[in-house]
Amino acid sequence: MDALDCIMTRRSNRKFIDKPIEDEKLRALVEAGRQAPCGGNSQSCHFLVITNKEVLAELAKLVQEEFAKWDLFEGMYKSMANSVKFSKRGNYVFHYKAPALIVVANKKEYGNAMADSACATENILLAANALGLGACYINQLNWLDNDEIIRSFMMSLGLADDETMCTAVSVGYVEPLIQKVAERTGNAVTWVK
Repeated sequence: MDALDCIMTRRSNRKFIDKPIEDEKLRALVEAGRQAPCGGNSQSCHFLVITNKEVLAELAKLVQEEFAKWDLFEGMYKSMANSVKFSKRGNYVFHYKAPALIVVANKKEYGNAMADSACATENILLAANALGLGACYINQLNWLDNDEIIRSFMMSLGLADDETMCTAVSVGYVEPLIQKVAERTGNAVTWVK
């Protein structure tokens, strides 16, 4: 797939079918993330690839329980408020039941942790599109990064104590569908010639 076509056709997918992803495709996604630019060539991203259904279900349950404890407030970021609302209703699965979740962590004290992780995440999202997979950028673990229960669970999976969960990607196969391209009305551009 041409790089520009890959960028222009990438969409966020939130409905996945129950089909495992081949190991070679998962390795390709992680390698795409590993090849992303990073400040000073630090190469400090840590990729936690979760495909175990029981682990994903337990993580989803814990995320729902922790968000359900939060209070909603006026002006709360819309997606965060939705996470809290759906969690309080008891029907929230933050990773959309995808068969794989790739968590991108980085060093807590590293100034480019979020930027480097976001670059790696975009590479993963584009690689997923090129490989015929659906994917969605996930913020919820970053929002819960200081939650003791979530951190403890993630540390049991390999997150280091000195790492912060920056981003994540839900990834899997999706039913073929034609997605309407939303008109871009934001993201202002100023040309200075």
